[in-house]
Amino acid sequence: MSTLEFRDAIRDAIAEELERDPAVVFFGEDVAVAGGVFKVTPGLLQRFGPERVFDTPISELALAGMAYGAALTGLRPVFEVMFGDFMALAMDSLVNQAAKFWYISGEQGSVPLVVRSAVGGGGRFGAVHSQTHGTWFQGIPGLKIVFPSSPAEAKGLLKASIRDDNPVIFLEHKRLYSVKGPAPGQEGIIPLGGAGIPRAGEDLTIVSVGKGVPDSLGAAETLAGEGISAEVIDLRTLRPLDLQTALEFVSRTNRLLAVEEGPRTGGWATGLL
Repeated sequence: MSTLEFRDAIRDAIAEELERDPAVVFFGEDVAVAGGVFKVTPGLLQRFGPERVFDTPISELALAGMAYGAALTGLRPVFEVMFGDFMALAMDSLVNQAAKFWYISGEQGSVPLVVRSAVGGGGRFGAVHSQTHGTWFQGIPGLKIVFPSSPAEAKGLLKASIRDDNPVIFLEHKRLYSVKGPAPGQEGIIPLGGAGIPRAGEDLTIVSVGKGVPDSLGAAETLAGEGISAEVIDLRTLRPLDLQTALEFVSRTNRLLAVEEGPRTGGWATGLL
């Protein structure tokens, strides 16, 4: 079985969608010439040219506003906010404009944009480069929030996000970029809104998303050595949140452990407990 690195999965998904759909454009801070601060997008500028892949000034609000306008004119912009901590600077264009347009247009217009960001703690990036901002947006109707846990999911979910007609916030845990895993199939699209079940079990249900999934799988393996059978549910998306699958599985085990990286209050796990 062929393997794929997480960062390469992201690059391949963007490249394949740029190739498939001439309406897709990709831009952000240092994503073109330098190939991204985490070296996720090298080669895209050379392959697709500066009209479809280009660098921008360091202004997250300008990036979001440009993406919103581009989406309204028929493009499918994918842009990168280098660190998710700075998504607060793009809030107005995303929350008050992109997320609302379908409603205020009388369901006549859509805003198909994707904003990618590196998130999560670890790696000595400091307090303002280590947050996970997905839950900041969970209460906003009109937005979708995606958080892959493996290379195959990163590629499949990002391709689905780019094809979606809604604005999508796509979270990439920086500690996963160098992780390798099985490559997806030729198409490999993973529909948004459905959880995955990477491990079955009978005694305990562990629910997580992003890097929490491989961490949970490691914990389940340790528990197996102690005679405890733990299943792991990968939510994949925080909005829509697949509560039905989580409740269905926990109804059998009657034990739920939600693994979330973030503050104790205001997180997605409170919706399960």
